[in-house]
Amino acid sequence: MNDHPLCGRCKKPLFTQHPIELTATTFARHISRNDIPILVDFWAPWCGPCKMMAPAFAQAAEQLEPQVRLAKVNTEIEQALAGQYNIRSIPTLALFKNGKEVARQAGAMAKADIIRWVNANS
Repeated sequence: MNDHPLCGRCKKPLFTQHPIELTATTFARHISRNDIPILVDFWAPWCGPCKMMAPAFAQAAEQLEPQVRLAKVNTEIEQALAGQYNIRSIPTLALFKNGKEVARQAGAMAKADIIRWVNANS
């Protein structure tokens, strides 16, 4: 894969080295239509550990993309989506491959731990 692939339709970069925000509307499309693994951070704005992990998650995107896409779901806004995936504690990281969840980890993690966990499970 090219280091800086562009969208075939709009010509915007597919990877920005920043996590993308997913909603109930965009979640299924991103999970089911990706050839690469997607790491999703289920979080909430009031969650202290989520706030602590946010910079590490963003830094992990710089290293993991374009082999893995990183995304975030705000569970405060997307409560139905969090319920659908049985998110019981936050932050929770879920790794999806070929439209299916393949690994899950609850609790805040440092950048190196996120990268190590993704590499072990993707």
